[in-house]
Amino acid sequence: MKFQTTLMLASATMALLAGVGSAYAQDVNLTIESWRTDDLAIWQDKIIPAFEAANPGIKVTFAPTAPTEYNAALSAKLDGGTAGDIITCRPFDASLALFDKGQLASLNDLAGMENFSGAAKSAWSTDDGATTFCVPMGAVIHGFIYNADAFAALGIEEPKTRDEFFAALDKIKADGTYIPLAMGTNDQWEAATMGYQNIGPNYWKGEEGRLALIAGTQKLTDADWVAPYAELARWKDYMGDGFEAQTYSDSQNLFTLGRAAIYPAGSWEIAGFNANASFKMGAFPPPVAAAGDTCYISDHTDIGIGLNAASPNQEAAKKFLSFVASTEFGTIEANALPGFYPLAKDPVTIEDPLAQEFASWRSECQSTIRSTYAILSRGTPNLENETWNASVQVIKGAETPEAAGARLQAGLDSWYKP
Repeated sequence: MKFQTTLMLASATMALLAGVGSAYAQDVNLTIESWRTDDLAIWQDKIIPAFEAANPGIKVTFAPTAPTEYNAALSAKLDGGTAGDIITCRPFDASLALFDKGQLASLNDLAGMENFSGAAKSAWSTDDGATTFCVPMGAVIHGFIYNADAFAALGIEEPKTRDEFFAALDKIKADGTYIPLAMGTNDQWEAATMGYQNIGPNYWKGEEGRLALIAGTQKLTDADWVAPYAELARWKDYMGDGFEAQTYSDSQNLFTLGRAAIYPAGSWEIAGFNANASFKMGAFPPPVAAAGDTCYISDHTDIGIGLNAASPNQEAAKKFLSFVASTEFGTIEANALPGFYPLAKDPVTIEDPLAQEFASWRSECQSTIRSTYAILSRGTPNLENETWNASVQVIKGAETPEAAGARLQAGLDSWYKP
């Protein structure tokens, strides 16, 4: 009887232990919040399978929200306690606000953060640089993508200087086969993002000017900040009839259908252009004033990824974030999403020739970020949005470059004290 009781107790103990073991063996399920609806398949087919293969027991779901709805939707989810474990981070102020509210966790001690420079982490760090709250995931580079077949037919070389750039535009316009510049002003943001912030760093000397603007030692009324608007005003003659009503997608279609010769670009266009354009493409950085001048490019920290401070799956989520910080992830990202560039110190091999062309400018030019993104758009009027409007008004001829600079500086002075 004693033996039978002992056997029964042993069986019960084993069953209990099996139950405990079974509970621990259950998969941890992580959810990623993101605004990148266009790359869902890449996350599902390439990035997540690579992580799950190396981390059995952790399952990951990529659950994006439409870009225009993301900030509001994410904020509501975080406030309501329903947000996913992993949060895709906008650069600078939007994510800093979430950290200040205690909704993003510090990642200072995360394995892999040592792979990033201070500059790479700056878009997701506190103003004093003491705490980083998102893993830098990708940057985009600005320049110009062109129809190489059109350039060959017209005998045009890649322009190096501004004079050569406008000479090329004049030649394209005179021929009449192509619209010289595929850009409209209907959606506003592209006039600033692919216009002003594209060519501007060559005027204000990249980081030197951007930091001086933050410090208050330069003003938006200074020549180096007004001159890019003056150049934008010249673009009007090359943007084709009806550019005022032309949307962002219209511009993309004009270029990929072979109706326009040059597209003021962000490198994020590369994958879509590769899929939709039937002609050979090339790219060149923003032309400088004179041959031999130092060139500057907008190499903008665009996307990071962080940890929901309220996630119940902290350790599993940190494993995923450390994976994002790895060279393996950087290689997958750079080639699955050509035109999005890893920010880690270790270089990765980029297979797409157009994406590699953009990346090569990093060794030739000085990199900077968009001038309005850090600190200067925290108040009202918002300098980023005001720069959209000013770029449009200058291109249309409705506002002079000088008036645009004065209006923006007055708005900034109304709330920002260096």
